[in-house]
Amino acid sequence: MRIKICGITQPEQSIAIASLGATALGFICVPTSPRYVTTAQIQAAVAPLSANIDKIGVFANASIPEISQVVVEAGLTGVQLHGDESPEFCYQLRQALPQVEIIKALRIRFLGDLDTALTYINSIDTLLLDAYHPQQLGGTGKTLDWEMLQQFSPSCPWFLAGGLTPDNIVAALSQVNPSGIDLSSGVENAPGDKNLDKVALLFQRLGDG
Repeated sequence: MRIKICGITQPEQSIAIASLGATALGFICVPTSPRYVTTAQIQAAVAPLSANIDKIGVFANASIPEISQVVVEAGLTGVQLHGDESPEFCYQLRQALPQVEIIKALRIRFLGDLDTALTYINSIDTLLLDAYHPQQLGGTGKTLDWEMLQQFSPSCPWFLAGGLTPDNIVAALSQVNPSGIDLSSGVENAPGDKNLDKVALLFQRLGDG
């Protein structure tokens, strides 16, 4: 299973988190986010990482040229779209960046939102389901209704996100069967400052589970 820790801001933490067992690190490229990092900061964080760690930039309603520039300059291997991007936009981005994983994040509030998620499958590589929040795009600490996701089995890989912590991860995975999990606020001291003890505990719980 893929394990993505999102909202990394410090290069030394990116190395530590990768060494603990994360398979993907997420970097927030949305200027209004408290976890925002510049291209130079991402470069510094990904430079020491091994090639098998996925390096994913998170964007919201950015243009294809903007996204492409950051991907190239920062050395990203994936793009996560967290805004109102349409399936058509995702498809165009995938054409522009054929070597890069395209992940579409959707905030799930009702069962019908899962049908919306399925409309993206042919335009992306991976889905990410996050908790709904009226103001915030992610990192809210709110959990999804896992029961609603028990039957969710799309034809593409998908990440479960939204309020996951070392304390609830085993319960979540007992109900839901995602291809990967994505944690941000659940392993933080403050936005962008990860708690490495919590990250270590996460992997311990996953190992025990």
